[in-house]
Amino acid sequence: MRITHNVKLLLFFVFISLLLIAVSAGESKCECSSEEEKGNKAGARKYKIAAIPSVLVAGVIGVLFPLLGNFFPSLKPETNFFFVTKAFAAGVILATGFMHVLPEGYEKLTSACLKGAAWEFPFTGFIAMVAAILTLSVDSFATSYFHRLHNKTSTKIGDGEEQIGGGGGGGGDELGLHVHAHGHAHGIVGVDSGESEVQLHRNRVVAQVLEVGIIVHSVVIGISLGASQDPDTAKALFAALMFHQCFEGLGLGGCIAQGKFNCMSITIMSIFFSVTTPIGIAVGMGISNSYDEFSQTALIVQGVLNAASAGILIYMSLVDFLAADFMHPKMQSNTGLRIMAHISLLVGAGIMSLLAKWA
Repeated sequence: MRITHNVKLLLFFVFISLLLIAVSAGESKCECSSEEEKGNKAGARKYKIAAIPSVLVAGVIGVLFPLLGNFFPSLKPETNFFFVTKAFAAGVILATGFMHVLPEGYEKLTSACLKGAAWEFPFTGFIAMVAAILTLSVDSFATSYFHRLHNKTSTKIGDGEEQIGGGGGGGGDELGLHVHAHGHAHGIVGVDSGESEVQLHRNRVVAQVLEVGIIVHSVVIGISLGASQDPDTAKALFAALMFHQCFEGLGLGGCIAQGKFNCMSITIMSIFFSVTTPIGIAVGMGISNSYDEFSQTALIVQGVLNAASAGILIYMSLVDFLAADFMHPKMQSNTGLRIMAHISLLVGAGIMSLLAKWA
């Protein structure tokens, strides 16, 4: 079966992320490395092995939950429960960007192991800002493209109806008037359906861009767990990653549900999200003996990827999740729903903020 352009794009980001981080395994060690961080490798290994299937299952549960709308009507988009669930997921993704990914980027790109005056520049904030702007550009240009596409289609349909209604004499004029009016009625429906079509395409763009941001972060955090040699660190990361994947999957699944992808696309996007972190863990385990997290290449690659991922996640959560949903007419006209959504948002952000202590 033909692999779509979107799948190729996701594959590209996954493999580039893995390749760049794996290259850092061959770097010579920096004097910032701590010789006492050898830990009990066998003790850490059992947590890493257990994490691979556990994180995989947690990711599958999270991403599939919002996609069960065909079986459970309350999970369908536009329902109150879906709005509250999506607010929780938005809080999770917002806290992931601010509390998990962005601080890691700052930590890597301000490390004492990076020598030179150039690293005094706040690259983390700059890269996150550029990533957010690029995400806005993708969002804007994609939406504009689909608007123009719809307008061209509507114009062609309108011209065709005018020609049908442009018949001969009196009876023809009467018939033409009827067809013309009928055509305008269809035009109104066409505008509404066209707007919903444009919104549908935009939802799909949002889901794909969000998945790219999550995948980049998942590769980095998976390798961090796989390369860890300390049992206590591995144990804490193992527990935190299960909740992390489940909650992030909840947000991504909500976007996929709103995009109304076909079955094959849903399967591919869900699999990509679910397997990325376990693959990162496996890669981290494979390079753990030669990987030096304090090497300049490792610090730069992880810092840049984390900063870019943070910019994407923060933009998506604020603009495409919170602003879009909290300004939605359904939310604005229902005070109870608005209060529940705010509570859900705070709970989601609070839980992920607490998890930042361990992962």
